[in-house]
Amino acid sequence: MTTQTATPTSVNLIKFAWLSIATGIVVFGLKIGAWWFTGSVGLLSDALESIVNIVAAFIALAALRAAAKPADPMHHFGRGKAEYFSAQIEGFMILVAALIIVVTAAERFMAPKPLEQVGWGLLISTVASLLNGGVAIILMRAGKKNRSPVLDADGKHLMTDVWTSVGVIIGVGLVQVTGWERLDAIVAMAVGINIIVTGYHLLKESTSQLMDKSLSDEDHELIVTVLKEYESDEVKFHALQTRESGRFRFISMHVLVPGAWSIQRGHDLSEEIEAKIIAVLPHATVSTHVEPIEDPRSWEDEPEGQYRWN
Repeated sequence: MTTQTATPTSVNLIKFAWLSIATGIVVFGLKIGAWWFTGSVGLLSDALESIVNIVAAFIALAALRAAAKPADPMHHFGRGKAEYFSAQIEGFMILVAALIIVVTAAERFMAPKPLEQVGWGLLISTVASLLNGGVAIILMRAGKKNRSPVLDADGKHLMTDVWTSVGVIIGVGLVQVTGWERLDAIVAMAVGINIIVTGYHLLKESTSQLMDKSLSDEDHELIVTVLKEYESDEVKFHALQTRESGRFRFISMHVLVPGAWSIQRGHDLSEEIEAKIIAVLPHATVSTHVEPIEDPRSWEDEPEGQYRWN
């Protein structure tokens, strides 16, 4: 028996991707303006990362549209993993942007140039950072609420961009105060290294999820709590296996009941258990297999890698 909750509508999530795109374009324009005013390679590196944000937002839009499509004869479990591909592409793009930033910073370190109109540049960059920060919070909240890895990744990337911008602003301000022009290039290199770390973590997490990683320990504890409500001398559970695909959860288990029970009674119990699990874990598909508890074969078909709680 299998029960699945209704999925969130594509419109509810896609609107956040469009918000990210619009914000990325505006922020890129502001940061380019800040670089044009000052000539700061640090501000230029910050602007280059915004290009990644824009492209990543378009990829996120495509991934959300793909993931929102229902299951079909070719995709029995839907297309939820499209969100992980989006996160991987974003990770690769972040690494490319970081390389460009580091090379540009190295060139400026060897041939430093004085900064101009720093006040206007810092003001524009601060406005861009505040805008980025506000949208990042919105995206991360939406990603958490809707279990969307692509929105969560996009939000975290924007928040990283905010802290990067803060570092650049401080660096450019210190150049103005100290007069040490090479400090601008050093800050840009630090930005590049920070972006490399972000890209690495995005790639690591998305690759892990593509390998059918199980649900979190917290999710498993919620499942076990439900099962223990029903566990008794007559009812046992085993072969609990889980995985997630984008914002969707997939849970399967064996339900062992007395062989004398009617099919209807075993079915009703399974339906009740499935409904309770879905109540605590939204966007889940729960599959149960009812077996006679007295039959030794019921205890011999435990798959490798199952979650054990007793």
